[in-house]
Amino acid sequence: MKYQSFIGLEIHIHLLTQTKAFCACPNQYGAPPNTHVCPICLGYPGTLPAANAEAMRMSYLLARALNCELAATCTFDRKNYFYPDMAKSYQLTQFFAPVGRNGWFDISLGSETKRIRIHDVHYEEDAGKMIHAGKHSLVDYNRAGASLLEIVTEPDLSSGEEAEAYVREFRRLVRHLGVCDGNMEEGSLRCDANISINLPGKGLGTKTEVKNINSARFVRRAIAYEINRQAAAKDNGETIVQETRLWDADKGITLPMRTKEDAHDYRYFPDPDLPPFSPDDAFLADLETRLCELPLQRKQRYERDFSIPADTADFLAEDQQLAQLFDDCVALGAPPKVAANWLAGTVQAQLKRTERRVADSHISPQRLAQAIALVEKGRLSASRAKEVVELIILEDRDPEEIMTAHGWEQTSNAGEIDAWIAQVLADNEKVVSDIRGGNPKGIAFLMGQVMKRAQGRADARLVKEKLEQALTGQ
Repeated sequence: MKYQSFIGLEIHIHLLTQTKAFCACPNQYGAPPNTHVCPICLGYPGTLPAANAEAMRMSYLLARALNCELAATCTFDRKNYFYPDMAKSYQLTQFFAPVGRNGWFDISLGSETKRIRIHDVHYEEDAGKMIHAGKHSLVDYNRAGASLLEIVTEPDLSSGEEAEAYVREFRRLVRHLGVCDGNMEEGSLRCDANISINLPGKGLGTKTEVKNINSARFVRRAIAYEINRQAAAKDNGETIVQETRLWDADKGITLPMRTKEDAHDYRYFPDPDLPPFSPDDAFLADLETRLCELPLQRKQRYERDFSIPADTADFLAEDQQLAQLFDDCVALGAPPKVAANWLAGTVQAQLKRTERRVADSHISPQRLAQAIALVEKGRLSASRAKEVVELIILEDRDPEEIMTAHGWEQTSNAGEIDAWIAQVLADNEKVVSDIRGGNPKGIAFLMGQVMKRAQGRADARLVKEKLEQALTGQ
């Protein structure tokens, strides 16, 4: 039987703050267990939390980027539950008045764009980490109290592929805004999926929540499995139970974890120790100055304005620094398609080779535009350009200076090129004879010999043209 799928995502992101959500402990990944803790995040009696001002700014910034209605006043609440990963037996969160509500976020699905509604964006603290060792369970509270944002979508997604696209686009967004590094493998961005199916036109079914999904690819696989599992159960006349399930990436299946709780199970009530937060006009005006062109908008602009292929445009939009380098380079007069190909090819390869990022290299829009111009004018070969780009990344020098210092400038001197070609043809009579006899395979070999004799300085386009003329006797 054919069913309609309804999928909503809950994404948790660790904010890139120096300290935790409600105390001054360092917000640092990978420290020795229980070294970044204090009486506040351990819930000692008599301690008073204080909201992290930078985290509140990041929270409102993301909510604004997600087109949410921003709260004039947001409040903090206690979510009560007993579990070892939360020492004080409640979590500080936002239930009644979150940072933002009723937003939307567009995702790209091939040539289509789909709008996903955002239910809310709320600020909260993270729980500690449980480590199960044999018959014992250990708790690391370093993560407890870390600044966390939860972004909840409406059930507008209809497949694992759409959910994967949402996670990837959302991850690009938070990286662009600088609010989260988006590293799912480190737990900086975590995703839970709420999935239900029903007959078409019958509305939402009974949902299950799938947890422990730590990659965009696994989001797709976990949702696809759960949709198929629920469909098979319905076809067999079984009842779908509202429950929390765990994604087992090794087996590619979801496993029951616990019966799903409702909101009343947590007995939410306002936290008496934290005052409400009300952003003033200056705070809201500052948000507008911090908003940047979103990745999807940037990708679409590259395709529309510069006719850049979708894959290349997507690659550039992925990294804000790379995208800004491209925009600035084009503004200096570099041909857009050429600049895009350089960044996606030569520049990216050399950044990877030197283990650098744009920010910690010496590359600049001016230097990249100069290097492109040298190749376009035939003064620098494409192969030498790779070496020039590597040196631009590593050294504080301009491309023309590098080219001159190493003697890499190409020559277009017809007399020199004719002499090199004549010598190569004389040294390789058998190859020349084969080519003139109808076997063109040796042309590439002769080209290589000419370039070798010229020590890479000859204009390859002119060499090819003159070599063909010499071989045909024209």
